[in-house]
Amino acid sequence: MKQPFLFSVIDKAVFDFSMIEKGDRILVGASGGKDSTVLIEYLAMRKRRKDADFNFTAVFVQTEFSGEFPAGIKKRFDELGIDFRTIKIDVQGRLKPGRKMNCYWCSMQRRKELIHFAMEEGYTKLALGHHLDDILETFLMNALQKGELMAMRARLQYEKYPLEIIRPLCYANVKTIIEFAAERNFLGYTCTCNFQDNSARKTARRRLELLTDGSDTLKKHLMTAIKSLL
Repeated sequence: MKQPFLFSVIDKAVFDFSMIEKGDRILVGASGGKDSTVLIEYLAMRKRRKDADFNFTAVFVQTEFSGEFPAGIKKRFDELGIDFRTIKIDVQGRLKPGRKMNCYWCSMQRRKELIHFAMEEGYTKLALGHHLDDILETFLMNALQKGELMAMRARLQYEKYPLEIIRPLCYANVKTIIEFAAERNFLGYTCTCNFQDNSARKTARRRLELLTDGSDTLKKHLMTAIKSLL
């Protein structure tokens, strides 16, 4: 059976950056959103290949703002035989006096829990669901706001931990991911907390669309131009 086009795109990124290696134990951050769900389904399908020699676990870091993991997606994970765990944390309770709650803080606390879990359980890699548009937006934010030519790395070795970050969706544009998620009927879940402040990200998204006129081809060209930064 022919695999979805999106999975072929992910395959190319995994190959280009040697993201999955023999004996890898991969931890995947599962938010319940479209990006991480696509990534987890891809890994489940890849694991069925004859030459597959890796294992992975999906972990949902539940905060006081996120609510329960979407039941429909959890059912799909069960059908695919995915090892799925939930970790509960109090994000707001970790704030230092005088600090304001925001998306960045919440994201960093969830990332910290994933790293801690990976270290305790002996995982070699942490897979995150950042896609092509995320990477290009971050590149524009760094270039225009910081004057730095920097982007999210497709593969990054932590200096403090024996753990690598991989981003298998780095070649996948958001349009293709949305179409795939709509076909699989898991498109709807988003964060609904009252502390969202993504103004810089939204501005970068608008700038990317203006720069490329929304063209997938031009986004691919821009990704090729910055590939050495990944």
